Amino acid sequence: MTLVLNEEQLMLRDAAAGFLGDRATVAHLRALRDRGDETGFDREVWREMAGMGWAGIAIDEAYGGLGYGYTGLGVVLEQAGRHLSASPLESTVLVGATVLAQLANQGQKEAWLPAIAAGERIVTLALQERRHHAPLETAMQATRVDDHYVLDGSKCLVLDAHVADAFIVIARLGGHHRDHHGLSAFLVESGSEGLHVERRSFVDSRNTGTLLLRDVRVPESHCLGAPGEAWDGLERALDIINIGLSAALLGLATEAFERTVAYLQERKQFGRVIGSFQGLQHRAAVLFAELELARSVVLDGLRAVDAGEDLRLCASAAKAKLCQVAELATNEGIQMHGGIGMTDEHEIGFFIKRARVLQHLFGDSHYHLDRYAALSGF
Repeated sequence: MTLVLNEEQLMLRDAAAGFLGDRATVAHLRALRDRGDETGFDREVWREMAGMGWAGIAIDEAYGGLGYGYTGLGVVLEQAGRHLSASPLESTVLVGATVLAQLANQGQKEAWLPAIAAGERIVTLALQERRHHAPLETAMQATRVDDHYVLDGSKCLVLDAHVADAFIVIARLGGHHRDHHGLSAFLVESGSEGLHVERRSFVDSRNTGTLLLRDVRVPESHCLGAPGEAWDGLERALDIINIGLSAALLGLATEAFERTVAYLQERKQFGRVIGSFQGLQHRAAVLFAELELARSVVLDGLRAVDAGEDLRLCASAAKAKLCQVAELATNEGIQMHGGIGMTDEHEIGFFIKRARVLQHLFGDSHYHLDRYAALSGF
């Protein structure tokens, strides 16, 4: 299969680049940060994005979406990564809707996916219980009591938690540490009695949160899929999510590279533009080659999602590779900009902060390299 975008996808890419380049740029992110915006994104811009169909781009048409697939969503995520656009695109469209699509039954999908596709609901995943990604180490307990479940425990690093309308909470109905069996997913609406949300901020100024659940009662109709059998769907959802985050990292790394090359062609040292120095040219050439490889890895992963293939190897390969490339691109960006790159006044610093957050969401390069090796029999 040729790893290139088709004509429709190229048109979508250009439309996304134009809109985000005008309405959701690094400058807009800086303004949100500086004024301590409570929401963390511009709701009007989000409504416009939903109006263009982006909130439902990967949701099946039967549930009010465009059914355009994850390659289409990946194209938009790449442009969002380029502009560091703040929106619920990751937390709800990539994460929340994907988990619902993989785990929910027909009625649950009909109740929630159309609202997400219309941009009316923000649904996010509450999975992690520690700083590092370890889904099988979930310890939160769920107890069946009559016609409902009771959840007790805490979750951290929940994207857009403070503005979410509902959370997909992963808890155990049974099984032991690192056991696939027993994991279940519960849809917990914000405002539920016993649920407390503490707002936090990442280093990139994006919003996250901690959930504290104390005797939270969840109707049995809000258990997504079969009780205790969430792992297979959750694992595939996490693979899709990591491929999507890889697309965002690709956009971020590409933009950091292009900004750095432009700076090399402007900055003068010893009476010459520094881009004429062979040492810097070699470093830029290495990064360019890495970005080309990364682009193929991401597109291969997105196509695999839409083709319904096994994603475990390609998802971990994509996330591991893009974590490494984004780290290289942002490190080189800071170093080649010199002193000015270390200042808050220059925008290159925003890219390294965002890269570090995306790298660690749902498993960093070390996690995915280890997973890839384990899946390959090493």
